[in-house]
Amino acid sequence: MDALTALTTRTSQGALTEPAPSSDVLNTAFQAALRAPDHRLLRPWRYLIIEGEARQRLGELFLQAGLQDNPALTEVEQQRLLKMPLRAPMIVVAITVAKDDPKVPSVEQVLSTGAAVQNFLVAIHAQGFASMWRTGWVVEHKHILQALGLLTNESIAGFIYLGTAANAPRQPTLLTVSDFVQQW
Repeated sequence: MDALTALTTRTSQGALTEPAPSSDVLNTAFQAALRAPDHRLLRPWRYLIIEGEARQRLGELFLQAGLQDNPALTEVEQQRLLKMPLRAPMIVVAITVAKDDPKVPSVEQVLSTGAAVQNFLVAIHAQGFASMWRTGWVVEHKHILQALGLLTNESIAGFIYLGTAANAPRQPTLLTVSDFVQQW
């Protein structure tokens, strides 16, 4: 798939199944991620791969965090938290690693991580796989951050769910460029 086709046809796919991307596919996607704009070459990102039984452990972390916030969670809510990481055969955790640099504010480093994730998502799509970038309260919960080994200068940019689309890929909505772009 050529670059422009990949960029203009990538969509988020919530229903993901086996197979997950192979290590070769992942390596190519990470190579694309590592080409993101990066002022002063701080490399303000890193990634964790979660697959197999580790997804169940992540679900247990989500449940523990949920119960810390609300000990009265219903059984249905508890099961939902346990099953969240099982919605895909693989998850990549994108982490912003904030570096102390007088010329590169933290917001620029967060944007670099976002650009890296976008490159990663497009590269995954170009290789025939599907993805969903998920965030929410789980990316900020101290229990989850600690259990995943994040340092105080690190934050989760998202949980990237990966696999094969279980359904026909959604057709992207083509937006009208002039609705968003104007001359100054």
